[in-house]
Amino acid sequence: MTQIKPYRLTASQARHEICSGNLTVEQYALSLLSRINGRDPTVKAWAHLNPDLVVEQARNLDRIAPEDRGPLHGVAIAVKDVIYTKDMPTQHNSPIYDGSHPRVDAASVAILRQAGALILGKTTTTEFAATLKGPATCNPHDPTRTPGGSSSGSGAVVGDMQAPIALGTQTGGSTIRPGSYNGIYAMKPTWSSISREGQKLYSLILDTLGIYTRSVEDLQLLADVFHLEDDEMPDTNFDVAKSKFAVYKTMIWPSVGPGTESAMEKAVQLLRKHGALVEEIEFPMELQDLPEWHLTIMKADGRTAFLPYYRMAKQDMDPLLIDHVEDVWKVSHAAHLTAFDNISMARPKVDKILGNYAAVLVPSVPDEAPVGIASTGSAAFNGIWTVMRPLERVPLPSKKIN
Repeated sequence: MTQIKPYRLTASQARHEICSGNLTVEQYALSLLSRINGRDPTVKAWAHLNPDLVVEQARNLDRIAPEDRGPLHGVAIAVKDVIYTKDMPTQHNSPIYDGSHPRVDAASVAILRQAGALILGKTTTTEFAATLKGPATCNPHDPTRTPGGSSSGSGAVVGDMQAPIALGTQTGGSTIRPGSYNGIYAMKPTWSSISREGQKLYSLILDTLGIYTRSVEDLQLLADVFHLEDDEMPDTNFDVAKSKFAVYKTMIWPSVGPGTESAMEKAVQLLRKHGALVEEIEFPMELQDLPEWHLTIMKADGRTAFLPYYRMAKQDMDPLLIDHVEDVWKVSHAAHLTAFDNISMARPKVDKILGNYAAVLVPSVPDEAPVGIASTGSAAFNGIWTVMRPLERVPLPSKKIN
């Protein structure tokens, strides 16, 4: 068996060890459960975890013949507790859904299971993944600080090596922010809306699935499983010394703190040290209201997204969600449509600007993770990129996946 404690392995490393016969899925699962048992009293990142079910899954995976194993065979994955899992409750951190068992997998979870993944459990979130009020989860690197939100538990378990991969979601900054605060890789692909068995939990336009890992190789592994493909193959001869990069501080830059400012400066210095050309860019004036367009859509879509819960159990809802339904911001239908139109106008312009560079460096958070867990921190730097994704809506599957 590998000399590294199994829980410390990245997903790609664990997959290699299992495929090589150096590690069984059960041994791997037991190592992760031991890590969780020792750390969860401090980090508090799990909304639901059934060790017996984890071991049972692991043993079933070990029984599969090598030739029948999927690309994620035995890889452990944690799932944010707003994404349906047929054998675990999905509770949205809301008393309205306390103990709720939908008995069906979300499409993302179904794909992961079919690929051979070991679904560990459900991770904590803010209420309906839509408030700034944090759950009890702490930052694994400093328990006095927030792990970010709303994908609080997913970011924390990957950052603390309790799981190599976790699923999150993003409507504002719920994938990007915990990625930064927990020191891990966070990817928010430009997918269409998330389906939770015929429902859209929040914004029809802004909701996306997110992925957390501790290595770029693991991001590629998940991208392959989810068939995330670009129009062009990546350049296998890519050389930093011959490439052009951009720095875009964004229109939110006045909100930046010393930690982020220093990190951006260091990134530029490192690129230039390795021979890269780095330019600072600005968006044209007609795009300066991108953050406001994002907020307009989020506020307006929240009216209908939370209306059922408002009618059923207003007394059990966070005040912010009630504000959405009662439209305290007075977002008009005209303003809502104008925001859509402006974003549609902005996308090709942004694509043209960013397409001139190998990569563009932008801030992900105002500063280091704030002290305290009452709030998950500011998503101010995230909304621009959440809204810069396709606006199309795809048909929902009519048949359940059991």
